[in-house]
Amino acid sequence: MTTTTPATYVRTVQTMTYAAGRAAVDAALERAAEIGIAVNVAVTDPSGALLAFARMDGAPLLSSGIAQDKAWTVSAFNGIATHEFFGLIEDEPALREGIVHRDRLVVFGGGVPVRVDGVLVGAVGVSGGSAEQDREIAEAGAAAVATPD
Repeated sequence: MTTTTPATYVRTVQTMTYAAGRAAVDAALERAAEIGIAVNVAVTDPSGALLAFARMDGAPLLSSGIAQDKAWTVSAFNGIATHEFFGLIEDEPALREGIVHRDRLVVFGGGVPVRVDGVLVGAVGVSGGSAEQDREIAEAGAAAVATPD
């Protein structure tokens, strides 16, 4: 008979703090201002729960939910950036056509993981510009917290 210890049922998860979330938001907002785009910025913990959020003056209201969904998508798929997602499903028609109907899933740029020492600790989602602009801004936010891999 195998004996199970309590440690078998528990795992420790590293996560961003609120201060880290704010640092990511602030860095993203700074980059957005530099390129002249009004965006929404969302930061989630590794489970996809919202940690920090900001909506710049003039940012599209609808984009606030999209930014949150981009960060959630990254967390929900263990750190796959949203700009990478379509490439993973484009050659599988049934998956490609079906999965995009899932609530909150975003398969275009603007959601990136935040990793510290190779561990996913959260995600940054940005919406309000083009997919490329959103990605650039989200990457600036993530870089404020992440460590090089």
